[in-house]
Amino acid sequence: MSDIIEGRNPVMEALKSEREIEKILVAKGANQGSIKKIIAMAKDKGIPVQYVEKQFLDRQAATGAHQGVMAYASAYEYSELEDIVFKAQAKKEDLFIIILDGIEDPHNLGAIIRTADAAGSHGVIIPKRNAAGLTSAAVKASAGAVEYVPVVRVSNIVQTIQKLKDLGVWIAAADMEGDELFSSNMTGKIALVIGSEGKGISRLIKETCDFAVKLPMYGKIESLNASAAAAVIMYEVVRQRSQSK
Repeated sequence: MSDIIEGRNPVMEALKSEREIEKILVAKGANQGSIKKIIAMAKDKGIPVQYVEKQFLDRQAATGAHQGVMAYASAYEYSELEDIVFKAQAKKEDLFIIILDGIEDPHNLGAIIRTADAAGSHGVIIPKRNAAGLTSAAVKASAGAVEYVPVVRVSNIVQTIQKLKDLGVWIAAADMEGDELFSSNMTGKIALVIGSEGKGISRLIKETCDFAVKLPMYGKIESLNASAAAAVIMYEVVRQRSQSK
């Protein structure tokens, strides 16, 4: 199923349904009538509305009948937090979760999901706002891993972290001010919080984490791409778990 919905009526019906919508694109200046109602509905649901040039919609549209509005819907259904917990319990393993804060590039999201599968993570948690979702680009970049890794989309990352803490999960933030990764204890039930390349992890989420870890950087570049950093940290969890058995 295509994740692009074109036209006023199709977009409005998608908003009325339970289908997950990533964002709405509206042609600049087109804010009258049904489009005005679409914008209001999107804001009520917390769905980002982005204003673009009409020519951009023309290029994106497959039908050529976008009528000044287009929606990006999720290419896959999201899971629930309980699905991640059940997966770990079924495998009789300590929970191993990846939490993403503000990853906006769908290719980074897909790459992280791919590594999460390879490293044996039980699931990935992403925020509903200001972040990439399971669009076709993310699904493609995951190389099929979305079929095996539950992805949970939540309204409030901080509240979700508190739920995980209640389950005995330790929350580790990837942060340049943290302790060196390779000397940190990454065993037991653990969730890794990875922030965006530009902004990192938001202050409130960072304060909610139990501890922070950083990668040693020996070159001139101060940080890695988010998906690369996530991969290194995930595999340190794998290494420590294998040694503790």
